[in-house]
Amino acid sequence: MTSYTPAQVTEKTGFTIDTLRYYERIGLLHHVGRTAGGRRTFTDHDVEFLQLLRCLRYTGMPVAEMLRFVELLRSGDATQDERLEVLREHEARVEAQIDRLREHQEHIQFKIKLYSGASDLAVASS
Repeated sequence: MTSYTPAQVTEKTGFTIDTLRYYERIGLLHHVGRTAGGRRTFTDHDVEFLQLLRCLRYTGMPVAEMLRFVELLRSGDATQDERLEVLREHEARVEAQIDRLREHQEHIQFKIKLYSGASDLAVASS
């Protein structure tokens, strides 16, 4: 099994070393390995798990909800339905956010056309 230094993990995941330490301290990262000298060492599994956390965090899942999801995950197969529900609720929030962003993008595109004179748009309010 491959092992990674914290610096390598930051490159692979986009998290800072401070974030890795924070995630370990609050319990999102569980049983991070240590070298004989006490330095953190990460496995492929750790990197994959961190990529999941990055996805959840970058899409706006609050840390408290991430903790809940991770606790359910660690509880085993009996919590699969609950984990699915957490992910489905989060996906619905992400979809709503995408919809809002599309609306804002359309407004920006309208203004670009208006200000560039690239269309026959009537005078619109700013």
